[in-house]
Amino acid sequence: MEIFRHQLRDRIRPGHAETAAWFFKSGPGEYGEGDCFLGVRVPEVRALAKLDDGRSDVRGLLQSKWHEERLLALLILVRRFERGDDSVRRAVYEFYLSGTRWINNWDLVDVSAYKIIGAWLLGRNRAPLRKLASSPWLWDRRIAIISTFAFIRAGDVSDTFSLANKLLSDPHDLMHKACGWMLREAGKRDVRALENFLDENRARMPRTMLRYAIEKFPESRRKQYLAR
Repeated sequence: MEIFRHQLRDRIRPGHAETAAWFFKSGPGEYGEGDCFLGVRVPEVRALAKLDDGRSDVRGLLQSKWHEERLLALLILVRRFERGDDSVRRAVYEFYLSGTRWINNWDLVDVSAYKIIGAWLLGRNRAPLRKLASSPWLWDRRIAIISTFAFIRAGDVSDTFSLANKLLSDPHDLMHKACGWMLREAGKRDVRALENFLDENRARMPRTMLRYAIEKFPESRRKQYLAR
């Protein structure tokens, strides 16, 4: 783990930490309040993750105050999950669920949730997602809906619509965007199902969610939905 930390620090780019802190809204009252950045670019973090030999304990990285260290831990976990047998995959899945308090920005969720939680739950009971979707922790709720991307890719869109319906009244704009994104992806698989969902829920859908969901519709169809 210390080797990874040293290698991250060797890759710090001047000025990048300040840009990242602004981009990920880490200021007072913002969704990423208090997050700290070293200033390492994402491609370099990804490259470091590929050096993992499967033996190091990433707990310290995941629990770090530094955003890039948490990102590195998650990329390593995804790599281990994808390369491991069922026992490894289960261990990664359970470790991930036990550590969601440190998966606390949208990029951390989006690079890992569907590749670990969603992938593990393919063909299994989806109750853990409903529990996450009911959490007061914003990032648990985002993990829930983003995890359904794995199901969508496998041709199963039912959980996406079910969770999006549950999250229609979520107060956070980041959830509106996440739900709209997953609805859009589900619509690529089953446009009629998406249209049915929109027709049933358009009156109470947050505007941002609706805009994301219909992004791939023809312009005339988008205008119809936005005018309602």
